[in-house]
Amino acid sequence: MKLLVDENKLENIKIKAIDNFVPILQDDSLKLIEVILHMAKPKKILEIGTAVGYSAAIFAKYLEIDENNKKDSYIKTIERNEKRFKEATENITALNLNEYIIPIFADATEYLTNLKEDNTYDVIFIDAAKGQYMVFLNEAKRLIKSGGVIIADNVLFKGRVLGGYNEHRHRTAVTRLREYIDDINDDKTLDSVVLNIGDGVAISIVNK
Repeated sequence: MKLLVDENKLENIKIKAIDNFVPILQDDSLKLIEVILHMAKPKKILEIGTAVGYSAAIFAKYLEIDENNKKDSYIKTIERNEKRFKEATENITALNLNEYIIPIFADATEYLTNLKEDNTYDVIFIDAAKGQYMVFLNEAKRLIKSGGVIIADNVLFKGRVLGGYNEHRHRTAVTRLREYIDDINDDKTLDSVVLNIGDGVAISIVNK
């Protein structure tokens, strides 16, 4: 069974987020991720960085749902910003997706460390604090199933990661993103590629 999500409401959520300068998935990156989800046929997705729930709502369209066991298919999405979490919860409710999207109000660096769901998720999507991407990656490797896909957005950080950027303001984020790319390329349990789409998308297929 596939979920039908109200496209008009989705578009309104997108427009409102853009008008309020809330960072959401760029269209080019989203198209790529939708192709991946279509092929992966995930039952369980973990999203690190909910924002206003726009991406989680789109991901819900690609969940593989067994009508006899609907509780076995869900998206768990984590957000630490209280205002955005509240808006995301309202959007999820307005889209009638409460049964399939579980919003968690927490700091992901703390929440993930205590999450006892090893080898649970088919897809993990990372789009949160750039300076914490290595923390998220290490936890994602534990939580993902063998054969699952880890997707990270904004890994090129407006070109700063590829260039010689060394300004103090974003130095930590740039350093951590470079470490992220090095790690996924060096890790023998991952088959990875970094694509210059949107703000940079890293895709890693996990072979435990």
